[in-house]
Amino acid sequence: MPSTTESVCELGAANRLVACTRYCTEPAAQLATVARVGGTKNPSREQIMRHEPDLVLCNAEENRLEDIEWLQSRVPVFVQTPRTVIEAAADLRALAARLDLRAAVGHWLRRIEAELADAAISLRQGPMRVFYAIWRKPWMSINRDTYIHDVLRIVGATNVCAHLESRYPEVSLESVIAQGIDLVLLPSEPWEFDAGQLEELRRSRAFGAVRLELCDGRDYCWHGVRMATGLGRALASMRRVRARLRVQ
Repeated sequence: MPSTTESVCELGAANRLVACTRYCTEPAAQLATVARVGGTKNPSREQIMRHEPDLVLCNAEENRLEDIEWLQSRVPVFVQTPRTVIEAAADLRALAARLDLRAAVGHWLRRIEAELADAAISLRQGPMRVFYAIWRKPWMSINRDTYIHDVLRIVGATNVCAHLESRYPEVSLESVIAQGIDLVLLPSEPWEFDAGQLEELRRSRAFGAVRLELCDGRDYCWHGVRMATGLGRALASMRRVRARLRVQ
């Protein structure tokens, strides 16, 4: 999981990483010489074992159960799959404890607590109704049982797909628009929305007159130490959009 790799590095244990996935990109300088062992959904199990790890860090949402079980039969595995920010903060503490880095995690947890306190103020203003797109062909979003949903809630957004049964539901634009949305968020991952796609969607009026905004997907779906900065950026972005909508 890229956010777990980032946390290990920021907690001061980059030199203990023997391998990571090709999606682990931050912090780039510290990961430049770390071996890559495939993706989160298709890791090379044999390559992982050739590096003789003492511990493998997994996420049950990103990693397949068969891969986790195969690794568990051969080496200690530490699985973390938070679905709320509070769970993610507890998982960060547990990760630090497992790596004997308790002294390093304190200031990160305090920063996360400060971001949550700041965000609580925004909730008093009433939430905006938001469609968060994670994929485009087909259009997909997230329901209430996801970490992204909880980040949206914390920064003052109502997830209009929260009620859907699937955690990552396919949706039609017609059904989304019928929910009465204020904002469409187009993140940089897993589907990489960019300025060109944003302009295309605006010109086509795919979402009618609803405001469209690009956002850094890492701020909404990476947990661990990323929360100490990502929650603040997501909150600031939501406040800017709210201010613009008031002006209109």
